[in-house]
Amino acid sequence: MAKKKVSHYVTRPGKHLGDPPITIPVAEDLLSVPGIPTREGDVAFFAREDPLENMAVAESASADWARRQRSSYSPELRAFYEEHEHHMEPIVEWVKTSGDLKPTGTPTGEDVTEAIRQKARELGYGEVGFTRNDRHYVYQSRKPVLKNDLPHAICLALEQDFDKTQSIPSMAGEETHFGTYFNQGPLTMELANFILALGYKVQVSGPTWHYGPMIPMFVQAGLGQLGANGQLLSPHFGSRARLQIIYTNANVTHDQPVDYGIHKFCQVCQVCVQRCPGRALMPEKVWYRGVEKNKLVFKRCRPVMARYLGCGICMKVCPVQKFGMQPVMEHYVETGEILGKGTDSLEGYTLHDKGYFGPGQLPSFDSDFFKMPRGRSEDWVLMEFRDKLMETNGDESADHEQMWQDLRKKIEASLEKRSSAVDAGMDRGV
Repeated sequence: MAKKKVSHYVTRPGKHLGDPPITIPVAEDLLSVPGIPTREGDVAFFAREDPLENMAVAESASADWARRQRSSYSPELRAFYEEHEHHMEPIVEWVKTSGDLKPTGTPTGEDVTEAIRQKARELGYGEVGFTRNDRHYVYQSRKPVLKNDLPHAICLALEQDFDKTQSIPSMAGEETHFGTYFNQGPLTMELANFILALGYKVQVSGPTWHYGPMIPMFVQAGLGQLGANGQLLSPHFGSRARLQIIYTNANVTHDQPVDYGIHKFCQVCQVCVQRCPGRALMPEKVWYRGVEKNKLVFKRCRPVMARYLGCGICMKVCPVQKFGMQPVMEHYVETGEILGKGTDSLEGYTLHDKGYFGPGQLPSFDSDFFKMPRGRSEDWVLMEFRDKLMETNGDESADHEQMWQDLRKKIEASLEKRSSAVDAGMDRGV
C-alpha cells in the first residue's frame, strides 16, 4: 500500500514522438498551485518600475571577468569556446532578424496548434507548449525590437545528452551544453519556416540570443515547474534541456499550467541546495518580484561557474534530471523518500583542482574566491578610474591624459563585449 495519498495524476505525452504517454502521481502533501505561486499585481509593478534586464547588460562587469576566468582555464577550452562562437554567429544573426521574415503561405483560419506541435515533435523537441506572449518577461533592452503583433508563445525544450550531463563539470558537459545550442539552430529554422508556410509571422527567442527569461512562459504552458535550483523541471528530463520560444500570430490554443508537486517536493528534497559548491541556493522560499521561489545568490554562483566549466552541479544532482519525474514521484508516493538522495550516483561530483565530493561533503573556498566586479562594466571602469584619480591626487608625475585615454578604451571595449556569449553561451547582449 502506498505510504502517501495521491492528490491527482498528470498525464503527459511520451518523451519521443510515438512513445506511450506517462502518468505522474502527485502526493497530497505536495499539492500546491498550478504553475508558479505568483502575485500578479507585484509582477506588473516590478515590470513597470524596475524592468528586467539581461545579465549581459546588468552584470556585464562580472560577465567580462567570468569570460577571462574561463579563457584562462586551458588553451583547449579557450579554443573550444572560440570555435563555438564562430559556429553560432550565423544562427544568432538569423534569430535576431527572424521577426522580419514574411509569411510564405495564406492562413486558412483553422486552429494550427496540433499541426505545429506535431511538427516540433517530429523535429525532436521533447516538450512543446503554447501560451500567451507575456511582455512582463521581456528585457528592457529588447523591448524595442520585439514585435507587438505576436500574441502567442510556442515553448520548445530540446534535451541534451544524458551521459555527458552526468559528468559535469567537465569538457563532455560543455560539449553537450554548447552542442545542444548549436542543434537548436537548424531545428528552429525548419519549424519557423513551417509556421511561415501556414501563413503566419514568427519571431524567435534562442538559442543564445533571447528576448527575456523563458521559464515563466514554459510553466504557464504546462511544461513543468520552477525547481529550487532556479531551473525548469520538466517531466522527462528535468532541467537537462535548452529552451527556446517562437512568438507568433498563428491561430493556436493555449495550454494550461499544471501542478506537478514540484514546489513542495523541492522543499523536501533539497539535494541541489545541499550540494551547491558555492552555497548559492537558499533552502527557504522568498517572494521576489511577485514570484515565490528559492532565490539564487548570484555573487556565490558566478565565481564557481566561471572557474569550473560552467558548473551545472545543481542540474546534475537533481533527481528529476537523472531519473525523470514519473519514477521520482512514484518512489515518493510509495516510500516517502527522495529517489537517489544520499547516494554517490546522484550526489557525487569532482572539481578538477579539489577532488571528489560525495554526499555530505563540500569544497571550501577562501573569501577572495568570491571577489568579482559587479554591475555594468562601464560603471565598474568608472569606479576604478575614480579610485586611481584619488590615488594620484597631487602626484605631478601622474599622466592624467593617458589615464583618460585608457578610460575611453576600456569603456569602448566593455560595450563591444556585450555582443559576446555570456555565462557560457546562455545569452548575448545588446
